[in-house]
Amino acid sequence: MPKIDVNGTTLFYEDQGPKGAPVLVLSHSLFFDQKMFAHQVEHLTKDIRIVRYDHRDQGQSGHSSLLSVDMDTLTEDAAALIEALDLGPCFFAGNSMGGFIALRLAARHPDLLKGCIVLGSSGELEYKLAEFSPLIDGINKQGTEPFIDTLMFIMFGDDYLADTSRTNERDYWRNYMLKLGPNIARSAHGVIYRKGVLDELKGSKLPLLILAGEQDHAYSVTLSENMAESAVNSQVFVVPKAGHSVALEQPEIVNKYIADFIAAHP
Repeated sequence: MPKIDVNGTTLFYEDQGPKGAPVLVLSHSLFFDQKMFAHQVEHLTKDIRIVRYDHRDQGQSGHSSLLSVDMDTLTEDAAALIEALDLGPCFFAGNSMGGFIALRLAARHPDLLKGCIVLGSSGELEYKLAEFSPLIDGINKQGTEPFIDTLMFIMFGDDYLADTSRTNERDYWRNYMLKLGPNIARSAHGVIYRKGVLDELKGSKLPLLILAGEQDHAYSVTLSENMAESAVNSQVFVVPKAGHSVALEQPEIVNKYIADFIAAHP
């Protein structure tokens, strides 16, 4: 299992697809790991080299002593990973927390990127802080089990939660979240107490594809539209019947958007 030491931590990553192909780095959501992009790997690696990784303090990556695993640190982790693996300039896609990182990379390290893809995310301060803060405090004290139904509602849309054909996949992620324990609260704290980044994006000419879930219970479509207004070279699309975990819930639609975006920016 490949791991690499960067920026004072150890990151687990998977590197799949042709070495001479365009590179896409995938950055996962809070409460998930790099496996949330299994559908992208399955369908895109014929023509795209995909590198997906686990954030520090999540998945199989190293654990730190940070009381709050902040977005600035995770952004520098991502930049260091791209540099250490000699991936740049590459495409970078992030879902939710991964989207926070993607936006910061676009603003602060545009030389490492050809374009960014942001899914189910926001460039602003957390507008649901009053709702999310007690949830994170509860997880810190009791772990995820008492709050698992709330987490599933936040992370997935109504259609996905009701789709009987995807019960096994849904159960996998429910069980994954149940096993996270109280330690995940440090990463969640960094998410909900992040700073806004829209001002940093103003004037950025880096190509930006923004995908919003029609049924996102965490971040509204308006937040995606606000990103598009801040970045000069951006497009925003609403993905039907998708909740917060856009890449996982509607992979066929998302994969088409990703493939077309990469092909349009050689």
